[in-house]
Amino acid sequence: MRHRQSIGDRFFHVLNHSFFILFTLVCIFPFYYLFINTISSNDLVRKGLVNFWPIGLHLDNYIKLTGVGDLTNAFLVSLSRTALGTILTVAASGFIGYIMTKRELWRRKVWYRFMVVTMYFNAGIIPWFTNMQMLGLTNNYLAYILPGIVNVFNIIMVKTYIESIPKELEESAEIDGASVLLIFRRIIWPLSKPILATIAVWSAVLNWNSFVDSLVLMSAKPQLYTLQHRLWIYLNTTNNLQALMSTNTTTVSAAILEGALNAKVVKYTIAMVTAIPILIVYPFMQRYFEQGIMLGAVKG
Repeated sequence: MRHRQSIGDRFFHVLNHSFFILFTLVCIFPFYYLFINTISSNDLVRKGLVNFWPIGLHLDNYIKLTGVGDLTNAFLVSLSRTALGTILTVAASGFIGYIMTKRELWRRKVWYRFMVVTMYFNAGIIPWFTNMQMLGLTNNYLAYILPGIVNVFNIIMVKTYIESIPKELEESAEIDGASVLLIFRRIIWPLSKPILATIAVWSAVLNWNSFVDSLVLMSAKPQLYTLQHRLWIYLNTTNNLQALMSTNTTTVSAAILEGALNAKVVKYTIAMVTAIPILIVYPFMQRYFEQGIMLGAVKG
């Protein structure tokens, strides 16, 4: 039988749905604003006349984006580090998390507590830079990959999740003579897809949006700049040109005005391009993401 809702219940549902619809619109609008500014007339964008709907539709900004500076190379750097970094991080987190559940591991509690301690202490950016320099990872592509492979928080999440899997599955495989690697590959890995997918989303977003390591470590190799770093450079270019225009508009040449226009449009277009991959990937991973978060948080 259907439950008859009272007037108070109906009012609550209307208020609840209205709030979340408004909240969703507020979250979506920044992406929508960027998008309509990238497909509208560049002159109207410079004047700030494009706010709620596109005017003068065109796709020239996306077509011409590949010819602006080193954006194509920066895009490939970000894409490659995201793909490689995510794969290695998921693999390392899955295997180390599984190993940490094995009671026969020598000094298991000691190793586990040692890893957890590293989550609470951070030496700061200067010692981090010095350490990376001593390891030869400055101006080196491997600086994007190696430091992020082992993430303690991810390992804890995987360990907690694997401990919720019935031990009888492993015991039966051990009786049949399966090795640790075989058990991990054939049993643990397939059953851990929700938490591993969650870690994949975290790692992909972190690698794709990474900026500080490119800014600090790749100063001598512009060809290794990430897309976010390039966006920051164009953002600074736009701010400098706007400051020049506001202080002395009478002596600003047409070339500078065109540069300001291009920089602003390029900034919007790059920002949209950097957001598109995550917006595309996340809906496909959302089901695993929610399931992994819930199951990975059952035990402490």
